[in-house]
Amino acid sequence: MKSSISILAVVIFCCILLPANAEPGSGSSQEALRMSIVNTAKKYLGIRYNYGGMNEAGFDCSGFVRFVYKRNGIILPRTTAGQFEQGTKIDLAQASAGDLVFFKIDGEKISHVGIVINTREFIHAPSTGKQVTIEKIDTEYWRKRFAGAVTYINKVLQ
Repeated sequence: MKSSISILAVVIFCCILLPANAEPGSGSSQEALRMSIVNTAKKYLGIRYNYGGMNEAGFDCSGFVRFVYKRNGIILPRTTAGQFEQGTKIDLAQASAGDLVFFKIDGEKISHVGIVINTREFIHAPSTGKQVTIEKIDTEYWRKRFAGAVTYINKVLQ
């Protein structure tokens, strides 16, 4: 019932915000989807990190991203690596709200993902003992660990 209401809310949201003549992949439909993803993510600020978590009881980073996208009608792979591999690679300078940013926290393997809010910030489920939060992408910590960015928005609206 809860998911049916959420889906209905997204449909109503899109119908209200999108012009009737919007073409799939048009700027206005992309913008509406991007803002819906960001607004959905922000609803879960403060939810605790939980390794393997994929719901409001607690999220890990890829579980959070997958949950937010699913709430917007997009099914992503479960793992950080899968989310990176299946997305369309873009430069960080091209990343827009709703796109994904990836990091190598320990070593050479991509191990962390977050959702771009704007050109300077992203939202993510950081690590054990922390909560879903917004951080600056351009801090030294994140710059040194940045591994890439992807978009799913263009794929979905084709």
